[in-house]
Amino acid sequence: MSRSRRRTPASPRPLIPLLPAIIIAAAAGPVLDAAFPDKNVWPLAFVGVAMILVTLVGRRAGTSLLVGFVAGLSFYLTHVAWATLYLGPIPWIALSTLEALFFAVGALLITLAYRWVPRVWTSAVARFALLPAVVAALWTGREAVASVWPYGGFAWGRVSLSQSMSPFADLVSWLGLSGLSFVIVLITAVTVQLIVTPGALRLSAGFVPVALIASVLAVPIWPTQQTGTSTIAAVQGNGKAGYFDEREPGDILISQLEATQDVIGHNIDLLVWPENGTDLDPTRDSAAAVALNLLSESLGRVPILTGTITHRDGNYYNTSLLLQDGRVADYYDKVHPVPFGEYVPDREFWEPLAPDLIGLIQREYVPGTRDSVMNINGMIAGVSICFDIVDDALVRDTIDRGAQVIIAQTNNADFGQTDENQQQLAIARMRALETGRALVNISTVGESQMIAPDGSTIQEIPSHEPGYLLQTLPLMRGTTPAVTLGAQIELFIALFGLSALVAAGTGARRPRQAR
Repeated sequence: MSRSRRRTPASPRPLIPLLPAIIIAAAAGPVLDAAFPDKNVWPLAFVGVAMILVTLVGRRAGTSLLVGFVAGLSFYLTHVAWATLYLGPIPWIALSTLEALFFAVGALLITLAYRWVPRVWTSAVARFALLPAVVAALWTGREAVASVWPYGGFAWGRVSLSQSMSPFADLVSWLGLSGLSFVIVLITAVTVQLIVTPGALRLSAGFVPVALIASVLAVPIWPTQQTGTSTIAAVQGNGKAGYFDEREPGDILISQLEATQDVIGHNIDLLVWPENGTDLDPTRDSAAAVALNLLSESLGRVPILTGTITHRDGNYYNTSLLLQDGRVADYYDKVHPVPFGEYVPDREFWEPLAPDLIGLIQREYVPGTRDSVMNINGMIAGVSICFDIVDDALVRDTIDRGAQVIIAQTNNADFGQTDENQQQLAIARMRALETGRALVNISTVGESQMIAPDGSTIQEIPSHEPGYLLQTLPLMRGTTPAVTLGAQIELFIALFGLSALVAAGTGARRPRQAR
């Protein structure tokens, strides 16, 4: 007597054959990039993510790695093309390849979620809510890991950063950047699931993503409280501040001094110069110290916050100096110098592999250890130097230490007329929203902006023109949920995605009778 056995359903066939999937994945990268500045067509973030997700449905592990790698490579080659202006194509290709590898691993995990979750949890809720949530969590987890590892990570290109000008941006004050990435991918994944499931795209089901979007857009920005004001001037000198620019010692200082002359006569509380605002360290160069002290006197003994390179105890630091009454009142050393830009990690390993390239990077800046908050005549200012602005933990720490306003000093001269500066401004805008603080983003060559706590632009200087910003800015107190719980939200999302995937994988491997 024969016994019939029920078999576990076979894995679904790929929704899209391999070659078309590779083509779609390659096209998805530029589409997703177009959601970011300088094109800033933010709805394309949903389109780009959807194009990637549909290529992963039903794939096998090996081909999902390939498709994910292609999608990641096409995105990053487009997104960070500005890197070629600094050290040429090799670092651009290497960085894009590294990030594409993260993308590939994330794609594999998402493919496994598409395979396992519907086999273990078969209800409509699981298919149209749980599965998209797991997919979004795995995407966000991949972003979180790549943002901190290796060598401090590379947080550029998180899908949330494409939304700085969108109506979804306010949500960052509640959930932080990782939380917003989760929401963007969740909305997309729900929509994709409705499209790819036969018979699901009925009129009633179509309201699900619409209702989800409406509920998200109904969330207002988290309010912080104003405690006072401060009048701040920030100067963009448009000097020759690039690493390889030909210049004489003091040229950048002179450019900044000349552009500051129009500020004299205004009643201000603080003058801000950008990262590398003076190429002569006033703690070691007496002429620079005298020039800056005279400038302060001409402004009514106003404190000056300027970037420069300092040398202490045999180490070089990218430093922001607070100069007041002819002395250094406080300073902050950049905590997150750029790997392979401001220093070479594991130089003894990398130099034999690319001696000519690594040899170009002679500076070896040491990460700072001091906190980034300064008390400037009663105003508590949080200071961020260039790449620091992408570090979630640094930004949260600045607010936790009581910062009422954020000063973001940067030097974009190495990247010419590319969209690197616009991408960085988008990050700064999201930080203003996330923290509920006004933010001064001042660059050597621009574009520079003063940004309100609600993310709106108060004043700006066009790129590659000398000029200054001068506004009375609100000083804010209070912490947003994104600052208070941002790290926990990110961790919860990542653990949820991995836990659900492991549970689904374990369940999918058990015989059906045992389930």
